[in-house]
Amino acid sequence: MIITLTVLLVLTSLLLTLLVLLHKGRGGGLSDMFGGGMSSGLGGSSVAERNLDRITIGAGVIWFACVVALGLLLKIEHGG
Repeated sequence: MIITLTVLLVLTSLLLTLLVLLHKGRGGGLSDMFGGGMSSGLGGSSVAERNLDRITIGAGVIWFACVVALGLLLKIEHGG
Protein backbone atom coordinates (compact mmCIF):
# COMPACT_ATOMS: atom_id res chain seq x y z
CA MET A 1 0.00 0.00 0.00
CA ILE A 2 2.83 2.40 0.88
CA ILE A 3 4.60 1.69 -2.41
CA THR A 4 1.40 2.32 -4.37
CA LEU A 5 0.79 5.63 -2.61
CA THR A 6 4.41 6.67 -3.12
CA VAL A 7 4.23 5.96 -6.85
CA LEU A 8 0.92 7.84 -7.07
CA LEU A 9 2.44 10.75 -5.16
CA VAL A 10 5.40 10.97 -7.56
CA LEU A 11 3.14 10.77 -10.62
CA THR A 12 0.74 13.44 -9.34
CA SER A 13 3.69 15.66 -8.40
CA LEU A 14 5.01 15.50 -11.96
CA LEU A 15 1.52 16.04 -13.36
CA LEU A 16 0.95 19.06 -11.12
CA THR A 17 4.26 20.57 -12.20
CA LEU A 18 3.28 20.18 -15.85
CA LEU A 19 -0.24 21.55 -15.30
CA VAL A 20 0.96 24.60 -13.39
CA LEU A 21 3.45 25.39 -16.14
CA LEU A 22 0.66 25.14 -18.73
CA HIS A 23 -1.42 27.84 -17.04
CA LYS A 24 -1.55 31.25 -18.62
CA GLY A 25 0.71 33.74 -16.89
CA ARG A 26 -0.75 36.71 -15.06
CA GLY A 27 2.13 38.97 -16.08
CA GLY A 28 5.79 38.96 -15.16
CA GLY A 29 7.85 36.04 -13.97
CA LEU A 30 8.78 32.92 -15.86
CA SER A 31 5.77 32.94 -18.16
CA ASP A 32 7.04 36.11 -19.87
CA MET A 33 10.49 34.60 -20.25
CA PHE A 34 9.06 31.75 -22.34
CA GLY A 35 6.82 33.92 -24.50
CA GLY A 36 3.83 34.13 -22.17
CA GLY A 37 3.82 37.91 -22.41
CA MET A 38 2.82 37.80 -26.07
CA SER A 39 -0.91 37.85 -26.58
CA SER A 40 -2.38 35.36 -29.01
CA GLY A 41 -5.93 34.73 -30.07
CA LEU A 42 -5.73 30.98 -29.47
CA GLY A 43 -4.33 31.06 -25.92
CA GLY A 44 -7.20 33.04 -24.41
CA SER A 45 -9.91 30.39 -24.58
CA SER A 46 -11.84 30.60 -21.34
CA VAL A 47 -13.26 27.07 -21.68
CA ALA A 48 -9.81 25.54 -22.04
CA GLU A 49 -8.52 27.62 -19.12
CA ARG A 50 -11.43 26.51 -16.91
CA ASN A 51 -10.88 22.86 -17.81
CA LEU A 52 -7.18 23.21 -17.06
CA ASP A 53 -8.09 24.75 -13.70
CA ARG A 54 -10.41 21.84 -12.89
CA ILE A 55 -7.82 19.22 -13.84
CA THR A 56 -5.17 21.03 -11.78
CA ILE A 57 -7.44 21.20 -8.73
CA GLY A 58 -8.33 17.51 -9.10
CA ALA A 59 -4.67 16.52 -9.33
CA GLY A 60 -3.95 18.71 -6.30
CA VAL A 61 -6.65 17.00 -4.25
CA ILE A 62 -5.27 13.57 -5.19
CA TRP A 63 -1.74 14.74 -4.30
CA PHE A 64 -2.90 16.06 -0.92
CA ALA A 65 -4.79 12.84 -0.16
CA CYS A 66 -1.66 10.81 -0.96
CA VAL A 67 0.45 12.96 1.36
CA VAL A 68 -2.02 12.58 4.23
CA ALA A 69 -2.51 8.85 3.66
CA LEU A 70 1.24 8.22 3.47
CA GLY A 71 1.77 10.21 6.66
CA LEU A 72 -0.87 8.21 8.51
CA LEU A 73 0.36 4.86 7.20
CA LEU A 74 3.97 5.60 8.08
CA LYS A 75 2.95 6.79 11.54
CA ILE A 76 1.00 3.57 12.15
CA GLU A 77 3.82 1.42 10.72
CA HIS A 78 6.44 2.95 12.99
CA GLY A 79 4.27 2.63 16.09
CA GLY A 80 3.45 6.33 16.33
